[in-house]
Formats: sequence, structure tokens, C-alpha cells
Amino acid sequence: MSPVQSPLSIVIATRESRLALWQAEHVQALLRARGHSVELLGMTTKGDQILDRSLSKVGGKGLFVKELEVALEEGRAHIAVHSLKDVPMELPEGFALACVMEREDPRDAFVSPRYASLEALPQGAVVGTSSLRRQVLLQALRPDLKIEPLRGNLDTRLRKLDEGQYDAIVLAAAGLKRLKMGERIRATFAPTAMLPAAGQGALGIEVRSDRQDLIDALAPLAHMPTWLTVTAERAVSRAMGGSCSMPLAAHGTLTGTTLQLDAAWGDTEGKRPLVRASASATVTTLAQADALGLAIAQQLRDGGAVGATPATAG
Repeated sequence: MSPVQSPLSIVIATRESRLALWQAEHVQALLRARGHSVELLGMTTKGDQILDRSLSKVGGKGLFVKELEVALEEGRAHIAVHSLKDVPMELPEGFALACVMEREDPRDAFVSPRYASLEALPQGAVVGTSSLRRQVLLQALRPDLKIEPLRGNLDTRLRKLDEGQYDAIVLAAAGLKRLKMGERIRATFAPTAMLPAAGQGALGIEVRSDRQDLIDALAPLAHMPTWLTVTAERAVSRAMGGSCSMPLAAHGTLTGTTLQLDAAWGDTEGKRPLVRASASATVTTLAQADALGLAIAQQLRDGGAVGATPATAG
């Protein structure tokens, strides 16, 4: 039996958006309940500052985590709590994903003050999203819609909608539910219609890989079914060279030990049809989850999706 761990003093690096603070405070409360002393270090990242250009043009969602990683490297903070879909598929040398927590609703939400669903939108309606994944999936469902960029934190996006800049916007259901704003959701997309992003709805905790004491302290917060599922999803994205500059979706469902994994790749220019891939396998280890993700990525490439060279499992 392993010895009882001594309480630690832990500083959490977090972005200062309302959703990021909710996530950090959630982890803070769980760790405090286990006897640790936990404080927050609020930070503004480049991803928060650059609002006039799409993330795919300025470096991807890794812009939301870089400053937090610098704080970990310099010892000003010890852990960083991320929305997993914002975390690059390959972490820098010396960093590790120590824990993946139980997932909230992974689906996309349709938000509109005037229309009840995507089907109810009139022809040519303006829908806001800066996600290339959502763009290609929306175009596949409703080619007549006008998809316009939408940046900013959750409150900013909702304000732009309420000001009438868009007829509807598409957001992650998880963020709205975590901030007790579920009433803004007019409809939730079935994953079969709008396949979620890899890791959507899950929280990941990053640490320096040499901090075994922190890895041990975070272990009780981990949710292995979620971890297995998102590992398979992220493996698809990693093998395709995925980032937010790639219109790629990957979503898994674990039932017992069987993981069903679905993925889709689209062409933002609309010149190629949507490519879909699907497979299931027995998954009880992270290595098996990774292998399923790589197999799905190969299916996508075989179907005409354009990605990077195949990655090796690891």
C-alpha cells in the first residue's frame, strides 16, 4: 500500500476568462477537499489578446496555453487547468498531461434569440463561429448559410449575438452549462450531425513532467473512461497534423470496454466532400486508445482527407 501523501502547496495558472476561472476554481475546490493548499495565478494569454484574426492564422489554440506553460517552467505556478480541446496534441519537452477529468456534455449548442434550431434559420442567415470544424460541418448541413468569424470569450460572443451581429452562433454546450447559462441553448446538435472536436467538454491538467508529487496528488481527480476516450480522439488529430487550422472532428463513446470512434474532415474551400470515418475496438489502455485513433486517421486519409504524414503511436 502506498503511503498517504503529504499535503502540497499548489498554485494553479489560469486564464482570466469567466470559464477558465470556473475550471481552475473547480480543481482548486477538489484539491482543497483533499487537504492541499491551493491558490490561483490569473494570466492573460496571447489567445485572449488577439481578437481581430482567426486563431488558425496566428498560431492556433496553443496561444491559450503558452504563457501558462512559461509560468510552470519558471516555478510561479505548479499546474495549469485547460479545456482539453485547446491543448496542442504534442506538449513541449518537459511537460505532461497529468490528469483528464470527467467530461461535461461534449456536444455543440445552437444559440439564437430568434430561431429555435438550425433548420429554422431562413436562407442566407448569418451564423457565427471561428471554428473551421464547425464551419465545414455547418456548410454540409446548410450550404445556404453565411458563416462569419466570431472570436472572444463566451460573454463577448453572446453579447455580439444579442447585439444582432449574427442570427445564431454555435458554442460548446459544456461551457454554457458550467457557467449556469444552459438556458441560452436553444438546441443541442446530435454528434452525428455536428461531430464534436477532439477533447471537447473535458478538462486536462498540465504539469512539469518531473513533478511526480503533483502527478500523484492529481491522480484521484482523473476519470479513466474520459481519458481513454479523449486519447483516441486526440490521436486522430495528432496523426492528421491537427490544430485549429484543420477542419477536423473526432468523437468517441465508451460503452463498457468498447470504444466507438467517429471522425470527419472537411475542406473549407468546399471543393471536396466531407470525409467521414468510423470504427470501434476494445480499449482498456491509453495505448489501445491511441492505436484506434491512428487507424481512424488512416481511414480519413484513405477517403481523401489531407493531413500530415502518419504519426507513430506513443
